[in-house]
Amino acid sequence: MIRLIIVLLFVLPFLIISFILQPLMLLIGLFSKKARDKASLGIVNWAFRVVIFLCGVKTNVIGEENVPKDEPVLYILNHNSFFDIILTYPRVPGLCGYIAKKELLKFLTLTWWMKLLHCEFLDRKDIRKGMKTINDSADKIKNGISMAIFPEGTRNKGDEVMLPFHAGSFKIAEKSDCKIIPVVLNNTAAIFEDHLPFIKKASVTIEYLPPIDVAPLDRDQRKALPDKVREMMMETYLKNKQSL
Repeated sequence: MIRLIIVLLFVLPFLIISFILQPLMLLIGLFSKKARDKASLGIVNWAFRVVIFLCGVKTNVIGEENVPKDEPVLYILNHNSFFDIILTYPRVPGLCGYIAKKELLKFLTLTWWMKLLHCEFLDRKDIRKGMKTINDSADKIKNGISMAIFPEGTRNKGDEVMLPFHAGSFKIAEKSDCKIIPVVLNNTAAIFEDHLPFIKKASVTIEYLPPIDVAPLDRDQRKALPDKVREMMMETYLKNKQSL
């Protein structure tokens, strides 16, 4: 309970101060979008690092050299915890927007930061709006902004290693001809979800698999991609689980 209180004592004042910071970012954006993006990225990354420190999370990172530093990519991540974004976002080189469920829009201060950092909000019940989110995300990659998506579509709360991947998630890479970076997260639910409402120390593993170049793949190879990537990620997950 003490860790939860400590984290809240940081997060709540940060969200209150955000009511001042976010309009300031918008004002900066009127003169320079690049400066706004850099400032917003720095503030959010700092806040996430503080939360990780306060939670006592020990992170083992594998394969980070697989992430290209000079081109935007599509990150494909498995999803077990609210902390998945907090843990991975500060490690992304440059700008990256996460694709989140539209229900998060009701958390105004949080979603203001997300919008400033090029996140997209997916309506999982409306196919037309869902396709617009996919197209908008592909356009952002074409404009130099990486994107990240959880192809399971929701947090995995069961015993299955990974839920089935939605094929639509991979359309972003197909439409933008970018590389895919599979990211495998282990033990992130041990921070919070496994013992709600408490936050506890945990050791997590983040592994970045080698890039997958979508551009040269034929139609059949692209169709098989979701299952292929899921299989690779599950093998990595089970391998890393043994070392925790």
